[in-house]
Amino acid sequence: MSEMRAARYYGVKDIRVEDVPAPDPERLGATQVLIEPRWCGICGTDLHEYVAGPIVTPTEPHPLTGTQLPQILGHELSADVVAVGSAVEKVRPGDRVSIMPLAYCGECDFCVRGLNHLCVKMGCVGLSWEWGGLASAAVVESYQAWPLPDEVSYEQGALIEPAAVSAWGVARAGVQPGDRVLVTGAGPIGALAVLAARAAGAGEVYLSEPNPRRAARAEPLGATAAFDPTRTDVAAELRERTGGLGVDVAIECAGNEPALRACLDGTRARGTISQVGLHVKDASFDAMDLAERELTLVGNWCYSVHDWPRITAMVASGAFPVERAVSDRTTLEETVAGFERLIDPEGDQIKILVATK
Repeated sequence: MSEMRAARYYGVKDIRVEDVPAPDPERLGATQVLIEPRWCGICGTDLHEYVAGPIVTPTEPHPLTGTQLPQILGHELSADVVAVGSAVEKVRPGDRVSIMPLAYCGECDFCVRGLNHLCVKMGCVGLSWEWGGLASAAVVESYQAWPLPDEVSYEQGALIEPAAVSAWGVARAGVQPGDRVLVTGAGPIGALAVLAARAAGAGEVYLSEPNPRRAARAEPLGATAAFDPTRTDVAAELRERTGGLGVDVAIECAGNEPALRACLDGTRARGTISQVGLHVKDASFDAMDLAERELTLVGNWCYSVHDWPRITAMVASGAFPVERAVSDRTTLEETVAGFERLIDPEGDQIKILVATK
């Protein structure tokens, strides 16, 4: 069996770029697709695993995929199709694709309702799957491979997954043309949420981010103004700018209690708060305030698995310029250095893409 290079996660601060067995095209399942990744993004979920995991990477055989650590990382990727199984008609060798990485059983109550992202056995390429995008080759199911039109580059194709997360949070919040929007957190999801809110027609988009270097990178993406929450009472500032009302919608992408509270306090009565950032510990808020002002607090988990054509079309049209969120690029051999740069609390990085070919 031939070998390939891959970035494999073993545990906290333990990612190794090493030689591993490559997928065998002769053993490709009927519905499977063999791909060669081109670009792969380092995601916030990957960073959580790196600094505090294992969290979602399985230490015991996964109930759907059967995989367990060590795990080839990478779930934000574009690729070339190399070979397809006998039953695959959606893509063919030579196609350029973006990968929708969620894996689902297709049989549970959520799957049959079309809510496949809530599958009770849900797995994910690069997290709980035999293969990942930070490698020379990988195998995915045909439903995970979406063709890219000529107007969308490989780099843009690797950004469709995080863009889908942000766009899902914006859509679940019901952002309307002319809305005033707050986004907390200028990481990759927050930066893309600014772009997604603008694409949805938001009239004003305010950004809250304590790291001034990161805020400086993210603000030009379409933010009306950026605030440092350690120096500014964000909710008070928003009320001052909106005649005492607050924003119509808040998109929480920081994943911490102060950011959630800023969203709740800075949103007008009958407004909506969309929780996108993943909290690693409990957060508290005033439930009476939620009731008295008839606020809507919406949770978000990933995205609809059927959303790839819509997001791809938005990118192709230029309405959703996801490539603007990229702050740097690196190579597969330098993956660990990329992780370290992204977890630097004083760093300026937002989204680093890894060239895998």
